[in-house]
Amino acid sequence: MLKLIEKHWPQALPYLRLMRADRPIGTLLLLWPAWWALWSAAEGMPPFSLWLIFTLGVFLMRSAGCVINDIADRKYDGHVSRTRQRPLAISEVSVKQAWILFFVLLALSASLLLFLNLLTFYLALAAAVIAMTYPLMKRYTYLPQAYLGVAFSFPIPMVYAQMTGTVPKAAWLLFVANILWTIAYDTIYAMVDRKDDLKIGIKSTAILFGDLDRVIIGIIQLFTVFAFYLFGQQTDMGGLYYLGVIIIVWLFAYQQLLIAGRNEERCFKAFLHNNWVGMTLFAGIFADFLLK
Repeated sequence: MLKLIEKHWPQALPYLRLMRADRPIGTLLLLWPAWWALWSAAEGMPPFSLWLIFTLGVFLMRSAGCVINDIADRKYDGHVSRTRQRPLAISEVSVKQAWILFFVLLALSASLLLFLNLLTFYLALAAAVIAMTYPLMKRYTYLPQAYLGVAFSFPIPMVYAQMTGTVPKAAWLLFVANILWTIAYDTIYAMVDRKDDLKIGIKSTAILFGDLDRVIIGIIQLFTVFAFYLFGQQTDMGGLYYLGVIIIVWLFAYQQLLIAGRNEERCFKAFLHNNWVGMTLFAGIFADFLLK
């Protein structure tokens, strides 16, 4: 798709890069929890219309979040090896153009709320505020990963609110599980930038945890697995779901091997590997309801 755009509409590429359309991992890590909730709340296949609304909403809000993050970080990105080629950092896109793109994405996201109920609407507003204020957390607190975890978990109660009219205990269990998972993988992500972040004054859990980073990440991953187990108990999941949870234990173990030496490339590989975690839990939920 990007190659076609590059061929026929090359001037759009900087904006797509600003939205991270060329790096779909962030969208996927936000999309899997939404799909976990959709299939769980529907106890099987959700209505196509809701699947489409929440899938589009995830893409648009993740894109808007990336744009506002780069606007906030434009004076810092040029000093970090991983981000120094971002469109705002190299003036490929002006700040004014970035703001216009942000508001267009926000307006498109808001238009989807017209199809949702009032409780979901209020939850979406709270999610938007948290997502838009996330860049500030890196300036004033060492816990931006926890804040991001809350932002990335809001699709879960939103889905349940839309499909059931309420947010049950099971939804909040999945919400907590996703926060824990996000803290773990985003701390691994922050390990990639730790040296640069220390130089420019950006804060993260990777810096906060220091030499205990791998141990604390491992503990958080164990709590994530336990939360997945409790969610399965609360929703009467069957063997295929728990098989997925067991596989996730092995996936987390592999990530621990990858980050053992704190090599930046291997840490980034471990971060990307979390796509398999989200996919595995979804496969367990999907297969379990398929056979019921």
